[in-house]
Amino acid sequence: MHEKILILDFGSQYTQLIARRVRELNIYCEIHPWNKCPELTSDLKGVILSGSPFSVREDSAPKPDLSEIKGKMPLLGVCFGAQHLAHNFGGEVKPSTTREYGRANLSYVDQDNVLTKGMSDGSQVWMSHADTIKVIPAGYKIIASTKDVEIAGYHIEGEDTFGIQFHPEVYHSLEGTLLLKNFLVNVCGCSQDWTPDSFVDETVKELRAKIGSDKVILGLSGGVDSSVAAVLLHKAIGENLHCIFVDNGLLRKNEFDSVLESYQGMGLNVKGVNASELFYEALAGVTDPEAKRKAIGKVFVDVFDEESKLVEDAKWLGQGTIYPDVIESVSVSGGPSQTIKSHHNVGGLPDYMKLKVVEPLKLLFKDEVRRIGRSLNIDQNILGRHPFPGPGLGIRILGDVTAEKVRILQEVDYIFIASLKEDGLYDDVWQAGAIFLPIQSVGVMGDERTYENAVALRAVTSTDGMTADWCHLPYDFLAKVSNKIINQVKGINRVTYDISSKPPATIEWE
Repeated sequence: MHEKILILDFGSQYTQLIARRVRELNIYCEIHPWNKCPELTSDLKGVILSGSPFSVREDSAPKPDLSEIKGKMPLLGVCFGAQHLAHNFGGEVKPSTTREYGRANLSYVDQDNVLTKGMSDGSQVWMSHADTIKVIPAGYKIIASTKDVEIAGYHIEGEDTFGIQFHPEVYHSLEGTLLLKNFLVNVCGCSQDWTPDSFVDETVKELRAKIGSDKVILGLSGGVDSSVAAVLLHKAIGENLHCIFVDNGLLRKNEFDSVLESYQGMGLNVKGVNASELFYEALAGVTDPEAKRKAIGKVFVDVFDEESKLVEDAKWLGQGTIYPDVIESVSVSGGPSQTIKSHHNVGGLPDYMKLKVVEPLKLLFKDEVRRIGRSLNIDQNILGRHPFPGPGLGIRILGDVTAEKVRILQEVDYIFIASLKEDGLYDDVWQAGAIFLPIQSVGVMGDERTYENAVALRAVTSTDGMTADWCHLPYDFLAKVSNKIINQVKGINRVTYDISSKPPATIEWE
């Protein structure tokens, strides 16, 4: 069993970033709802309490039972977690008198404390809270302060219990990783042995034990996630993995043929299925984004149901679901985090489809998936591909989806992506694509008036998809791409560029 860190989730949108930072330090961790704490097993090395949209002063605020944790094993409270450990053990938390959101700088750091050792006076941290700790209980020692927040960090003397008001998991906390490493390695004693190679070895063993000699059907999409999932499953069960690559009519230009060929070259047992018309029929007249996702998901499942009947004794459906998919679709492990949007490949299957689900990547973030892929020697051309949504261009066409709109968007997208590659910008971008807008605008071509469609280009930088910033692509590049699109794609006379970050916008428009 691996050493483990438990993260108790109080509903913060940052909880998943805590997990990612812990994983980056090669330490395994799990997120569980504060009110569904798992059994405290011998492999547990420490506990982290997350932030929360709640105030500890509210009657409805989470009130976890920490009787078997506090004072008995290492414990770190972050933001709400720190306030909880102060408010409920004899301290005082009150509403902040000044706004405490965004960047701040530490004015005092206890260099002798194990948690803050090595951190710099003046170090930038990230605040995000409406309440502040005014009084700490007896036995609590202040170990960090900012100009506006005197109690930015504390240590309970005689315990391995700490609280910090800022968010070390956010990149804007420049020495946040150092603080977390101090806690995880120097306080918890973690040995940092959760590596890509160990994940592969353990997952393959688990898959063999779980699946045995059963047959698995896996939906391939051409993306990183399903590709890594396929290679992991193939390594575990060989020819008992039956891969299905469905052309839903919503893929990028030429993608079906090129990706199918690359999978066959990898030695995978893969079958291509053209089901475009079924998806177009299901999407006819559908404009609501959630309704489109659900329609695409239903046809996807129906196609797999038909294909599964052709594979004798198939008992499992493999999926490339990863952690952000789960987080944005349902609360993590049933926790209180807010649902943003559904993903078509997340959750159970209808009762009539007699397949169990196996998701070997569901606890991994995107960058972890790529690390696993490199450990499996998967071609960089696949691992380096930008993420592409499961519903494909169906959620990049705002409004109803038609074959003609798909054709136009495929051409626009092809020019944009090819241009990024030609100019050496593709690897600087985390995800890029084009969006077909539900408007038409007046233009002029030659001496003729046009009234044609508009598209938006979207390119973002990110590390995990949980947060993202728009790419500052060169103006000359954008001008060249716009000119190519308008001149080469009939039906488009206007190109825009999306300069929204996540949050508040999501990466995809739908």
